[in-house]
Amino acid sequence: MVKVQDPTDELVAGRYRLLEIVHREEGRVGWHGQDLEFRRPVALTRTRLPGHPRERAGHRTATRVLRESERMELVCPGKVATVVDVIEDNDFLWTVTERPAGAPLSELLAGGPLNYFRAARIGLGLLDVLSAAHRHGQTHGDLSPGQVHVDEQGDITVSGFGMMGETSSARVTAPSYASPEQARGESTGPAADLWALGAIMYAMVEGRPPFKDRGRLDATLRAVQRLPIRSPQNAGALSPAIGGLLRRDPHERVPEPVVREALTRILRQDDDEDATPTATLPRFRDTSSVPWPAKRTGSGRRFGRPVLVGGALATTVVCFAVLTAAGGLPDGETSATGAAPSPTATATGTGDPSPAPSVSPSPSPAETDTAPQATKATQPTPTPTSPAPSSPVAEKPTPAFSTYNAPEGFSIDLPKGFKPLRTDEADDLSYRVTLGASGDPRTLTVTYSTRLGPDPVEIWADLEPSLRADSEGGYERVGEIRAVTQRGYEGADMEWLSVSEGVRERTLGRGFLIGDGRGFSLRWTTPADDWDDDANQEALDVFLKTFREPSD
Repeated sequence: MVKVQDPTDELVAGRYRLLEIVHREEGRVGWHGQDLEFRRPVALTRTRLPGHPRERAGHRTATRVLRESERMELVCPGKVATVVDVIEDNDFLWTVTERPAGAPLSELLAGGPLNYFRAARIGLGLLDVLSAAHRHGQTHGDLSPGQVHVDEQGDITVSGFGMMGETSSARVTAPSYASPEQARGESTGPAADLWALGAIMYAMVEGRPPFKDRGRLDATLRAVQRLPIRSPQNAGALSPAIGGLLRRDPHERVPEPVVREALTRILRQDDDEDATPTATLPRFRDTSSVPWPAKRTGSGRRFGRPVLVGGALATTVVCFAVLTAAGGLPDGETSATGAAPSPTATATGTGDPSPAPSVSPSPSPAETDTAPQATKATQPTPTPTSPAPSSPVAEKPTPAFSTYNAPEGFSIDLPKGFKPLRTDEADDLSYRVTLGASGDPRTLTVTYSTRLGPDPVEIWADLEPSLRADSEGGYERVGEIRAVTQRGYEGADMEWLSVSEGVRERTLGRGFLIGDGRGFSLRWTTPADDWDDDANQEALDVFLKTFREPSD
């Protein structure tokens, strides 16, 4: 096996001399090289193989790279790097191409962020190539800045087709640009390419990918699955398009024609001094702060595919409260599409305090990739109380309520018609269950976390900036964060007003710890105007009174 970490005179396959490294990414290194047989410049990329059975992985991938690259050359002449050789080398594959014009996008980004007009131009060029591939049944599946070359005129050349294809292997190169479904090891499709496009545009304007490389492949992929993404700060008019592409549900990512329309309008405005003002251009509803949206019915906020209406973009996406979790990481970054998770997300493998217990009609258990620390609440830390002994005998359900025994082990009395609308689970046994009823705008979310910090009041306080950022304006905390007990367990309550999909809502979140870093949270959300209705207050009382955690 040829091992090259720095420029060297080593030959690959006895024919290709490595001259200089031009980009490095997790699982992939690229060189400028020389083809000694034909005396021509080439580019060589050494890529870690996907996780197929090892004896067949190299052959399968090499064959696919050659086949798909040839097809793409016919579909996009001049836009795809021409593959001249593919060499199997144990756990790695060497791909040799004609040397593309320009420099890898990763090299450009090393000099700092790009302005959003230039990012839109490069993004549109990438979209042209991806759209052509998708129309012909091909998926890139491995797109990252190291696979995109940009010349002085801004034209692009894409390499790497065939490396992943529509496989179910977790992506092993540039995991910071992997889609959530790739990180979960699900089959890769065109939607994964759209996520990668959004992630690359995010990196172009922010100078960093949506998810930082966490040093280990599995840690980075775990972050992609669970962490919220901080909304881009420098994206300008490109921000809604990026948010629309970085939706965690692949079925809800904005379609290619809509992305094309948005990028084209941005460039048209840049090229034409008399262009229509930005405010009148087709816009995405900015959902960058809505990771892991949960389906919801009956409230006028329905989860649906975006459509283009009369040249303007209308997207109907549920803007559910906030993510789950939150103690920041040491370097102070965040990740996921916008808001930070709700107080009960889990922080895996970071050693940082996890989010405080809490729930909402939104995300799945998650960890934050470093959200800025919020000002601590001035409330005194609640006096520790001993965990409650074994649960008392359950009382009879209140009339109009029935006991729900969840497969996860908890039980609670719910209003008639309420049932699970969405369940999200994590590898560390954390989960989040959103409950509601068709035609009812109210939701209750139950979250279980296994890596919680010691003070529920403090965790709620740390989460508040994310709650404010997630609201469409009008965020307001109601009263102070209150230390409480829940059946003898230490906990905290926080109430707030926010706006979601144009509807003003009021939420009470109660989180409580049950020991060993584990805890639950309940989040009850209703239209703000209906908060004081007797039925809503009765439901809240019943939830807090009847909730029973699983017995150990």
